Amino acid sequence: MPAIEVGRVCVKKMGREAGKKCVIIDVIDKNFVLVTGPKSVTGVKRRRVNVNHLEVTEETIKIKRGASDEEVAQALGVPLKPEKTEKTEEPAKLEKKEEPKKARRKKAE
Repeated sequence: MPAIEVGRVCVKKMGREAGKKCVIIDVIDKNFVLVTGPKSVTGVKRRRVNVNHLEVTEETIKIKRGASDEEVAQALGVPLKPEKTEKTEEPAKLEKKEEPKKARRKKAE
């Protein structure tokens, strides 16, 4: 089994991101590492992961410990996709059709 080290490419085995590739960017302790996809490239968010939930591959990339998503994407040779930005323009307001008001019934006394 390859060593768990910074820059090692892995595949997540558990969770909602199972089957997706990620890169180790920091070793927290003997049980946990910090990984990133980056999210805009592979769909894996930067997060702490148990090493038992990772399948380590032979691939490595040269990155420094705690590298940013931009640095990881550049080392992978993949352009970083921009995150979704909120529109600053207000959408055209839809005009409401005014329905005629219904006559209220008077209570029988």
